[in-house]
Amino acid sequence: MVRPTDPPLTDPADRPATYREVFAVAEFRWLWAALLGSVIGDQLARVALAILVFDRTGSAGLSALTYALTFLPDIAGGPLLSGLADRYPRRQVMVTCDAARAVLVALLAIPGAPLWILCVLLVAVQLLSAPFQSARSAMLATIMTGDKYKAATGLSTVTSQSAQLIGFVTGGTLVATLGTSEALLLNAVSFALSAVLLQFGVQERPVPAHTDAAVKPSWWGSLAAGARLVWRDKKLRYLAALACVPGFYITIEGLAAPYAAALGEGSLAVGVLFAANPAGQVVGILLFSRASPSRRLSLMGRLAIMSCAPLIFCVFEPGLWVTVALWALSGVAASYLVTTQATFVQDVPDAQRGQAIGLARTALIVSQGIGVLVAGAAADHWRPALVVAAAGVLGVAFAAGAARGYQRA
Repeated sequence: MVRPTDPPLTDPADRPATYREVFAVAEFRWLWAALLGSVIGDQLARVALAILVFDRTGSAGLSALTYALTFLPDIAGGPLLSGLADRYPRRQVMVTCDAARAVLVALLAIPGAPLWILCVLLVAVQLLSAPFQSARSAMLATIMTGDKYKAATGLSTVTSQSAQLIGFVTGGTLVATLGTSEALLLNAVSFALSAVLLQFGVQERPVPAHTDAAVKPSWWGSLAAGARLVWRDKKLRYLAALACVPGFYITIEGLAAPYAAALGEGSLAVGVLFAANPAGQVVGILLFSRASPSRRLSLMGRLAIMSCAPLIFCVFEPGLWVTVALWALSGVAASYLVTTQATFVQDVPDAQRGQAIGLARTALIVSQGIGVLVAGAAADHWRPALVVAAAGVLGVAFAAGAARGYQRA
């Protein structure tokens, strides 16, 4: 029997934060509402632009290139523009980025604009996403502390993925009903609404002070300092490595179509394969959010390994539904990424969070891009199932090394 004077059997500080506690914070509710609208609008705009370019040119290649342009600018924007979140008030950065994106997307909606102008405007819109996302993540870490921040990060991830699915599913129907220009105008409205919500719902905070408050680092100095911080701190370095593990399991998205074809399945199977991993991630995030913070941290490395391990069994070329189950299981384990990213942000000094977040985000995007490109090239020479299995083997080895390094650090 536990006497009243005995210490508690569990540490109250290790209790997992609940989504109810997260939503109880008014500023988070405004941030969440702004995120929901802008993500749905983004997916709608991507679908609209791809359809617009294909209708004008009849070229599937140009349509795919236009879609790729919505991701590529993040590679440059992450290192070069994320530092703005450390040099200027973060609410100001977010509101300015959203207002600018509203104007640029509205220009995209002008009928008859030359394609090269559309591409330039699209790149500009995507470049602004890097400072916005860095400012948002850094601001969220200020508003929410401890495990509430991890819960808020997980909830934001679930919201983003769910909103992306909604945007993709409804995008084609809305574009067909309204037209491409009208769909793009809806995206512009979503950015303008996000700017209004952030301006009036989130409290402005001063620029975080650097170690030497009298010296404001230059643009290059901020970038170099952020890179040094991540590289020299072993914990941050291995957390960044764990965040790059998706570069291995992302190969399943790039190979979904040829994999389905090799199974003798059609386009419906491609959609199911595409949805398997994201759906698994949503389930995993909701499931593991109920574990204690220390438990999630202890499972992080093992889950990173498990996010790639199920792919190895694809070497046996199982049927469609077994493959879907394997890819969904990979997604469930990939929920570790929420803990990894949140721990990374919380371990970075507030004055350098924006720049460090941008660098880590760029590393994630580059690793995913390389993974898809290498897997696609390999699938021209070997069976898709074999390529997926090989990516699983390499991913397990990489994740195991990163996990071991983090434990030592």
